[in-house]
Amino acid sequence: MEMWILDCAPSGRGIDLWIKKENGKVVRRSFRFENYFFLHFPDRALHVELLEALETRYKVEECTFKTIYGEIEGYRIYAGRKVAEMIERQAKDAKLFNVDVRLEQKFMARKRIFPCSHVLEDVSERFEADFDLPFEVLRVGVKGDVFKPEVEEMSINGKRIEGSEKELLEELSGAMEDMNPDIVVMEDADFWMQHLGLKAMSRTGRFRKLSQKVYWSYGRARYRKQALIPEGRVLIDSNSFNFREGGLRGVLLASRISAISPNHASRITPGSLISLYEVFEALMRGIAVPFRKSDAERVKSIEELRFSDRGGMIFQPEPGIYENVWQLDFTSMYPSIIVKHNLSPESIGKEGRGFLAEVLEPLLRLRIKTKSLKRKDSRYAGVDSILKWMLVTCFGYTGYRNAKFGRIEVHEEINRIGREILIKTKEIAEELGFKVLHGIVDCLWVRGEDIGSFQARVEEETGLLTEVEKFDWIVFLPMKDGSGAYNRYYGRLSSGEMKLRGVMARRRDVPEYVKRMQRECFDVMKRARSAGELLRLFPELRRIYERYAENIRRARPEEMIIRKVVGKAEYGKKLLESSAIREYRKAGIEIKPGMVVEYVVADSKRKVVSVRNHSYFDVRYYRKLLDKAWEELSWFLKSSHQEFD
Repeated sequence: MEMWILDCAPSGRGIDLWIKKENGKVVRRSFRFENYFFLHFPDRALHVELLEALETRYKVEECTFKTIYGEIEGYRIYAGRKVAEMIERQAKDAKLFNVDVRLEQKFMARKRIFPCSHVLEDVSERFEADFDLPFEVLRVGVKGDVFKPEVEEMSINGKRIEGSEKELLEELSGAMEDMNPDIVVMEDADFWMQHLGLKAMSRTGRFRKLSQKVYWSYGRARYRKQALIPEGRVLIDSNSFNFREGGLRGVLLASRISAISPNHASRITPGSLISLYEVFEALMRGIAVPFRKSDAERVKSIEELRFSDRGGMIFQPEPGIYENVWQLDFTSMYPSIIVKHNLSPESIGKEGRGFLAEVLEPLLRLRIKTKSLKRKDSRYAGVDSILKWMLVTCFGYTGYRNAKFGRIEVHEEINRIGREILIKTKEIAEELGFKVLHGIVDCLWVRGEDIGSFQARVEEETGLLTEVEKFDWIVFLPMKDGSGAYNRYYGRLSSGEMKLRGVMARRRDVPEYVKRMQRECFDVMKRARSAGELLRLFPELRRIYERYAENIRRARPEEMIIRKVVGKAEYGKKLLESSAIREYRKAGIEIKPGMVVEYVVADSKRKVVSVRNHSYFDVRYYRKLLDKAWEELSWFLKSSHQEFD
């Protein structure tokens, strides 16, 4: 009989697999599986009493186990994390492995199976872009007042449902019973499920809790909501980053690759996904996963730091408008460097294939494939996006102090090679007669004729794959001091589409009214095939801006909502964000760092905002935002040294 693995989760002293049969029925299969971890002492004679105490209470086996640095002697101890932490406290020299590895990953690595798959699929088939799963999907839209909280509107598979909250929930429960979906994609699910507690969402009526979390990423606070994870079903919050970027197929692919429940794959960061993927690959190779890193960065001299501690290379652009520009982009540059140059914590300066290079290679091959496929078929855009984010973060994790398979020297070596590649690419461009306009880490913008020869030469000399895009025209915007901004530009591709980076239409903290004005102007600008045609469109663009400026007083306050991620819960100064936090607290909602607050500015001078029941807004404040957006659009006119009456 055909069977597919829908979900996996720890349960009691074992693992539950939720299996979908060929007849459509979903059943639970429970497997007993003992948890264990590995222990190594550099000098076991110093810890005889501790070992004897462990042997009297737990099952302890002497063994040899493998790490990325080689085999070591030690013990397999059948116990959980609390016991490992107790050992750590009593024996400071203890080396512990597989302590915080997810139990379901250990189980699936041993059985060589993975979630969101056919039970007979080989683990190597995780790296396929095409996979068919017979899972029924229910899509639920939810709108409501988060301050009461109360659901006011709902849609089920696109059909709008009206009524009181009680009636809406009855409709949803009925749809769940009739359709019996395997996957539910629900708008803001992790907020509304806390309020609704809809038991029909779980096949057993029971839920597991994923706790809320505040964490820091690249110096910014991030927040993950508490979530209720249903048994026997997949519940995806459509507002989650991974779903927004990858869609349903992207989330399911992430689950397959990282061998974790799709419920978790939709909620954790791409960095956590790549880390869990590396852990699963280690388990399948019989490699023990360190609990605490022991290969910390060694002390470096000032001269060594000057040489090694540098980031990516940037060639600053001269602000202005340029015609017939090529953008050459290295495909997944940093992961490609890891694979090509065999970079891994244990392989620096040594022979033999390194762990990181080996496990990233199939993921990189899949990314190269999906990037090509999505040009012909938009269905691949989601899986390509999730792979892109996983591979982007794999570089950052090599330098993360707690990364299981990271090491700062690997991070620095990737940066060094990346800098050399971009410099080499610039030299090739200039040698072939191209003019280099801008460069940033893994991209170069150039003007010239024979792009095919340039691309072929770069790929031959660097050993990395590239892609090129042609701009009919592109505008590099300035920073406040007048010098070129590193990643703020817009331009018309030869395909007729506009490419936007760093402008207000792309920012999440800009009001919809302002973004709409910019988008409308960009729709007009893409008609221009040259800088001259763009200049002739200026009067039409000006009329759009003036219409928005004239109508701003009549705009709906809801169009002026600003969304901000708060960096901290307490501010020393009175700011718009701190005023918003105070209003949320008055309404009974506690704000934590990394959470998103929404507000309308009522009085910018006195820092007065409204977070609900918006009735008016500070016109002058929003007019300044509109003018700022217009400056981005009209700056190309200044750079062209032409004027209109």
